Amino acid sequence: MAFSSRTFVMLEILFFVIFALGTKALALEWTAKYAGPITLIFTLVVLTLHMRNQGKSWAQYGLKPLKGIKPKLMVIPQALIVAISFALAVGSVLILTNVFEITALAQVSEGVEGRFGEVRGNLPKFLMWLSIVWISAAFGEEMFFRGYLVTRLKEALPSSRVATIVAVLIPAVIFGFGHYHYQGIRGFVMTGLIGLAFGTSYLLLKKNLWPVILVHGVVDSLTFTALYLDAS
Repeated sequence: MAFSSRTFVMLEILFFVIFALGTKALALEWTAKYAGPITLIFTLVVLTLHMRNQGKSWAQYGLKPLKGIKPKLMVIPQALIVAISFALAVGSVLILTNVFEITALAQVSEGVEGRFGEVRGNLPKFLMWLSIVWISAAFGEEMFFRGYLVTRLKEALPSSRVATIVAVLIPAVIFGFGHYHYQGIRGFVMTGLIGLAFGTSYLLLKKNLWPVILVHGVVDSLTFTALYLDAS
């Protein structure tokens, strides 16, 4: 890719990152609880229109059609790779917390309870958040942070191992930062490392988003199910 083309791609990436974070900052003043899902979906709509104008589709960013039984069945073993990477990311935070007694990583932010506490024993809220989880988190976050950002950064940077690492690392940091406002430093580190694990898995699976989306959705669904059942 020519230098001018790489510059254009970097400017495009910068625009959509600023757009996503900027609209979220504005939405936080209006509805702190739903600012993330609303602005992420809005960003994806604008991004999709931009992609169509360029003659591109989400299939080029990981939402490849799964034609036939075999590709659909293969998502399961591929998802195991993602699940292992997720477990390693979460486990590393727990190990750091216990070994070095990092208080900031041990404390769950009060913002988490304030945002999701209403799910306990409340079936309508539980079902609502499950819908948000699959639409905004599983599909939305993976499409934007892994499918779009990782792919476009790889296209914008010169082909090298360092460039690949940077292409995975930058979206992971932005992903972690996006959760900081209500999850605190623990959430920033945890989600940042999860973003790193998901980004790496995405590339290892040859830019296939389906296994990553599946694991993301299942993990969040189990988390909300546990919260819903914890009505005590």
